[in-house]
Amino acid sequence: MRKEVVLITGANGEIGHGLMEYLGKSEDVQIVALDIQELDEELRPYCYRFVQGDILDNMLLGRLVSEYEIRTIYHLASILSTRAEYNPEAAHRVNVEGTLNLLKLAVEQAEWQGRSVKFIYPSSIAAYGLPYLERKNRAGKVKEDEWLTPQTMYGCNKLYCEHLGRYYARYYKQLGADSGTSKIDFRCLRFPGLISAFTLPSGGTSDFGPEMLHQAAQGLPYNCFVRADACLPFMVMPDAVKSLVDLWAAPRENLNRLVYNVTSFSVTAEDIYTIVARSFPDVVVTFEPDARRQKIVDSWPSEIDDQAARDDWGWEPDYDLEQAFEEYLIPNIKDRYRSKK
Repeated sequence: MRKEVVLITGANGEIGHGLMEYLGKSEDVQIVALDIQELDEELRPYCYRFVQGDILDNMLLGRLVSEYEIRTIYHLASILSTRAEYNPEAAHRVNVEGTLNLLKLAVEQAEWQGRSVKFIYPSSIAAYGLPYLERKNRAGKVKEDEWLTPQTMYGCNKLYCEHLGRYYARYYKQLGADSGTSKIDFRCLRFPGLISAFTLPSGGTSDFGPEMLHQAAQGLPYNCFVRADACLPFMVMPDAVKSLVDLWAAPRENLNRLVYNVTSFSVTAEDIYTIVARSFPDVVVTFEPDARRQKIVDSWPSEIDDQAARDDWGWEPDYDLEQAFEEYLIPNIKDRYRSKK
């Protein structure tokens, strides 16, 4: 018999590290991890099997279908916002075609098993697009169905993949004889900026926060690529992992949406600097905005409304702004760089 597993794509990324460690500690979960890069050694104990490969490789995905009974897919693999702007066509291939490949894999698995497969998909505030800064400042807390006019390839990719997930969950082959039979239980989180104490920023446009913190801990100056008053919503990685697992565990009948906002706190670049300077008094931060990246940040909401997630599946972050920095980020990042000296 094929072994029942959870498939995690992009396992070596920021979210993958946190999710692998969390799920890997459960004796009930067997993880098959997939990443285009070699898996970090500290993650290997949490894996039943690691597969190094590309989500665009249909032959590889076909082998996974035949070898394993995949009950849940956490599809984390993507090219992030800043990198996507330098090569938008490559980003589209990975972010959209790769997601489509995984959705097709989920359908095949569901047909093999005779039951639906959970597909957990992290989207992003990049799916939003406010037209100009004044409108952003007046928008208030933005709900899931507002301002969906993204201005980046990454945002376009994420929004389209949300729609793909909705199609596969509700309308797949709707003219066929078996129409109405849902094969995929698609569940999506629209994340704010994410900050981890244990992995380095990897090309996100919201990474000015974690970049500043990691540079300060190493005693290095940081040239912030946004204005001091640039404001975005954030959450720390433990809350991101918690939200993924909590959404996975929620009874389907409780979920009134397929796409949910989640957030923890909103903060400006200057506020982050103030907090960082309390712990690293010698930190040197200059604000020299990159006009192009600043324009992208100005198109994303300052706050997002996650009331639907709170109502439907009891979402609540463990870390507010002060707890995020004082209890999680600063102590762990200090330890990280202390051990390297």
